[in-house]
Amino acid sequence: MMASEMSHWERVRAALKGQETDRVPISLWRHWPVEDETSQGLAAATLRWQRDYDFDLVKLAPTGTYGIEDWGAQTTYVPNDHGVRTIVRYGVTSVDQWPDLEPLDVRRGYLGNQIAAVRLVAHELQDSVPILQTVFSPLTTTRKLAGDRIFADLRLHAETFKEGLQIIAETIARFALESVRAGAHGVFFATQCGTYRLLSEAEYREFGETYDRIVLDNVRPEAQIILIHAHGQDIMFDLVANYPADAINWHDRITWPSLREARERFSGLLVGGINEWQTLLKGPPAAIQAEIRDAVAQTGGRRYMIGPGCVLPINAPLQHIRAAREAVHRF
Repeated sequence: MMASEMSHWERVRAALKGQETDRVPISLWRHWPVEDETSQGLAAATLRWQRDYDFDLVKLAPTGTYGIEDWGAQTTYVPNDHGVRTIVRYGVTSVDQWPDLEPLDVRRGYLGNQIAAVRLVAHELQDSVPILQTVFSPLTTTRKLAGDRIFADLRLHAETFKEGLQIIAETIARFALESVRAGAHGVFFATQCGTYRLLSEAEYREFGETYDRIVLDNVRPEAQIILIHAHGQDIMFDLVANYPADAINWHDRITWPSLREARERFSGLLVGGINEWQTLLKGPPAAIQAEIRDAVAQTGGRRYMIGPGCVLPINAPLQHIRAAREAVHRF
């Protein structure tokens, strides 16, 4: 018999299995500019967010550039609504640099700081809620490291480019595993290149999926939850839906497939339903709750977690966050 009120873990585990839950789980996440420049600052912001809203899953949101700075990229924070850093110097500026990338010690530098943040968060939360480390795919990392020149590199200098991809993939694989061993229960694996607007499916299978699976296969034996984030519009949903993952998140309110369509294409947990840059940002609260009610109706409330399409705007009104959080008790 289902308990009248489940713990976060009970609710998430039941949702992953498609079992009845006392309510639909919910998780929202955002960046923490300036605070995220240290492991202590990121951990403190993450814990504050969780204590304020008591979400069912905690996703660490380090800077989107943490994975490239140990390879020489330079960034700065210019205030913006996304809360992301601006790349001011790429770490790779010519194709012949790819094979010379250094395999990194993930326990040191910027990567090590993110593992330290996981350890701090895990220590405070004491296994009370699932924690996911954000991990960017190898191809996404090359794009952050070198910019859009990668699309020429992979087409004109494929084998040289692949040497760099291999080094990056193996480094990210070690980072993902060390994050789990530091206290994360899994990874939020983000691919920002798995879209037809950037690559053909054949190109993504060769330069994306091949290296994504190095990371995922390495962490899968020790990760309790792998959540795939397919970023952007016109995504290769069916391709990433076949990854060794438990859950998938994408911008379901602005691109195919809808939650209802995805339910027929992926047997795991669907995470989404909120348009973070329209409904959640602009409101009113009644519109946020109506959007959540529609998402629950699309999925039947099974194998589903309420979430945003991507990170929330950092200026999203707090009353809108509360409205989303309260909606789970209504629908």
